[in-house]
Amino acid sequence: MREAHPIERAVGIDHYVSDAEGIGGRLRDRPADFRVTELEAFDAEPVDADVGAYPHLVVRVTLRNWDTNDFASTLSDRLGVSRERVSWAGTKDKRAVTTQLFSVKDVDPDDLPEVDGAEIEVVGRAGRPVLFGDLAGNRFEITVRETERPDAAAAVTDDLRAFAGAEEVDAGSDGATDGAATVGVPNYFGQQRFGSRRPVTHEVGLAILREDWEGAVMAYVGNPHEREPERTQEAREYIDETRDWQGALDRLPRSLGYERSICHRLVDNGGDEPADFRAALEELPSNLQTLFVNAAQSSLFNRILSERLARGLPFDRPVEGDVVCFSDRDAPEGLALPDPDRTQRVSGERLRTVDRHCERGRAFVTAPLIGTETELADGEPGEIEREVLSEAGIEPSDFDLPGEWHSEGTRRAILVRTDLGVERDGDVVSFAFDLPKGSYATVLLREYLKRDPEAL
Repeated sequence: MREAHPIERAVGIDHYVSDAEGIGGRLRDRPADFRVTELEAFDAEPVDADVGAYPHLVVRVTLRNWDTNDFASTLSDRLGVSRERVSWAGTKDKRAVTTQLFSVKDVDPDDLPEVDGAEIEVVGRAGRPVLFGDLAGNRFEITVRETERPDAAAAVTDDLRAFAGAEEVDAGSDGATDGAATVGVPNYFGQQRFGSRRPVTHEVGLAILREDWEGAVMAYVGNPHEREPERTQEAREYIDETRDWQGALDRLPRSLGYERSICHRLVDNGGDEPADFRAALEELPSNLQTLFVNAAQSSLFNRILSERLARGLPFDRPVEGDVVCFSDRDAPEGLALPDPDRTQRVSGERLRTVDRHCERGRAFVTAPLIGTETELADGEPGEIEREVLSEAGIEPSDFDLPGEWHSEGTRRAILVRTDLGVERDGDVVSFAFDLPKGSYATVLLREYLKRDPEAL
């Protein structure tokens, strides 16, 4: 297997599935090259429904070059309402054209402002806000420009079809596929989960789970990375060497607001005891605290998948001891959406039956997102899960922490399949595909581009 980029290996992604050469090229050369449209799983009432019973106005917004959080803040400011009254189903990339649902509580359609770079379409009303669980998946239309080896796309597609358990794809001599091809990749958490330039969120989370509060702070505030600006590296190096929190405030760039807030708290409380470091971490926004633990879970999940790949175990079908989940009965037509709440442990007697369910897209092999309620698999899959946890020094009970750091865990499909359309026009290669919620387009695209993750 072809070895992954070093910065990917740092977050548990050890290999590419495809041994073929990458096409190279430029992604996100312009916002329109990365189009994302939500596959919605949310029913709204007509816009003239009773406001008392349905106080949330539901809108479909197409954003161009907008960060989702920034747009929500701008929308609430223009409306003169609290930011907490704006909600959405999924956070999207900024350098893109994205179409997604938002809800705003206690506003009328006539109140909606005009916002540059945003097209707002009223959908209706709802009795509750749009939430993360209301997203079924995403549809992607992605253009890669200035590719060095555009004809390599066909060989990559062949490899990904084989990994998905599909027949070899028919491809023309120009590297474009003949219609859509069913391809598959490991359902890794993409680099953006951890930081494309400085992947440290999982390191912070693992330290939190070990209750190494000082280690967690140092992983986030110190711990310089060669990809950062020189001034930032020097400030982090100073912190590593001195633990001088006031001196750190004099050196850290103003743009590193979270790091500075930690240092401010350590100046105030002395930074001498474990409780001081914990209190400093608790100064951070709750969503960032949750992200640290989520990133730790994600890195462990990635490592489990990489070890399964290294051992040559299949991803498209179970082996004895695996835990599978079944498909979501309420998923939109044509989207295979795993339901992690419906699981079954695979015994030798059930192996052939479950194998057929997986072949038909009715069941999915899973691996754990570790938490307090996690039950590990049996057989060789369980052996892999236990080895990864042992190497990390983590146990499920370590997630029994208060507040934002607590997690009961769940399971996640290890393979993501999609019908992929690939078109070529000279050195421009275009991709079209759908993915279930929680799966990353960059995890598929990395197989084709085989470039530094920061370029994705």
